[in-house]
Amino acid sequence: MQRAQVLRVLLIGLLLTGCTGPQPSDRPFRIQNLAKTDIDMVADAHVEETTRLLRELTVKLYHRNPRELRKAPSGTTIEMRLQQLFDKPRQLSHPELYYRYGVDAVPLAFDEAFDGDRVFALMVGISGMLHASYHYRDEFFMLSELDQQRLHDSARNLEIIVWRLSNRKMTNGELFLLSNGISPDGVQNLSFERLFGKLIAHQDMMARIISDKTNRGINKAVISVATATLIPI
Repeated sequence: MQRAQVLRVLLIGLLLTGCTGPQPSDRPFRIQNLAKTDIDMVADAHVEETTRLLRELTVKLYHRNPRELRKAPSGTTIEMRLQQLFDKPRQLSHPELYYRYGVDAVPLAFDEAFDGDRVFALMVGISGMLHASYHYRDEFFMLSELDQQRLHDSARNLEIIVWRLSNRKMTNGELFLLSNGISPDGVQNLSFERLFGKLIAHQDMMARIISDKTNRGINKAVISVATATLIPI
């Protein structure tokens, strides 16, 4: 009983602090909700908020790197990219990325030989990785299973990606993709860092919730983000 009370406090705190964007004013009751546990409802909320953050990140990256959209098939818009990334059911195969998805797509964004849309490659990688961490589900019910290690590992992968965005450069010295920066008047823009921070926090919190629920531990091996390879999810 004490663990359940602590868990509910954690969940309420996360939902109050994590959902900073505009939210629906009400959620109509659905008969399917009768087949959901408290954990299922929380997992649903996590997936919904994570998707919102990923959509925001996608738009910001395209605005910061407009040249990448010009590498996409003719006529492609940001809205079309959002549909490709987040429409249900998820599109898991993209010919322009050599049919890569999840962590397998991320390296394309930092490969100088790749002449395609690096923002799309990165976001197919990140969104696919987080999708995989939730077992490719967008909604959860009583018999749904989640793996705390996958959730934890995906958070560590996000940390590796953040480092690569800020440090990986092409032979001409330019970053593969622009993210954080400094304005002409010297003000530092950390909006990308904050978005990634929220995504990492969501994955870590969900990993902790599942670990507490199942009484299974998490392997928290120390990694060096500068040299680590992405963990398979």
